[in-house]
Amino acid sequence: MVSSLWLYTGLIALVGLERLVELRLSLRNAQWAFARGGQEHGKPHYRFMTVFHTAFLVSCVLEPWLLGRPFVAPWGFVALGLAVLAQLLRYWAITTLGTRWNTRVIVLPEWEPVTTGPYRFFRHPNYVAVVLELLVLPLVHGAWVTALVFTVGNAALLSVRIRVEEEALGTKYAKAFGLTK
Repeated sequence: MVSSLWLYTGLIALVGLERLVELRLSLRNAQWAFARGGQEHGKPHYRFMTVFHTAFLVSCVLEPWLLGRPFVAPWGFVALGLAVLAQLLRYWAITTLGTRWNTRVIVLPEWEPVTTGPYRFFRHPNYVAVVLELLVLPLVHGAWVTALVFTVGNAALLSVRIRVEEEALGTKYAKAFGLTK
C-alpha cells in the first residue's frame, strides 16, 4: 500500500505543478488582456477559488495517508483514466481560447464569443473538466470523502463563477449560446 500511496502522492504533486504552470500562463494572459482594455469581473470570489483548489490537492494527499485509503485497482485505474480525460478536455479548452484563457474573469468586450473546439459541445468545457477532476482524482486512491466534499463545494463555487462569467460576457455570449437573459 505504501508504494501506491507514494505514486499517488507523486501524481497529485504533478497536478499541483501543472496548476502552477497554468497560473503563470494565466498571469501572462491577464497582462495581455489588460493591455488591450480587458476588464476584470468577479474578483471577490477569486481568492476563495484559489484557496479551495489548493485545499483540494492537499486533501487528496492527506485522506489516503491519514485514513489508510487503499488503492483498489479496477476503480483506481478507471478514475485515473477519467482524470486524464479531464486534463485533455481542459487543455483543449485552454488551447482553443489561446490568449483569452485565464483563471480570472477578464473580458474584452469587442471580441466575439469563442464557439469552436470544445465550445461547440459545452458552454464551459473547462468547468466540465474541473467537475470531473474534482470527482475522480481523489478516487484514484480511494479518497471518497475528498471527492464528495470538494464536488459539493465546487458546485456552489461554480454557481457563482458561471453567473459572474456569463453576465460579464454579455449579450453576444448569450446569443451565441442560445441563452435567454
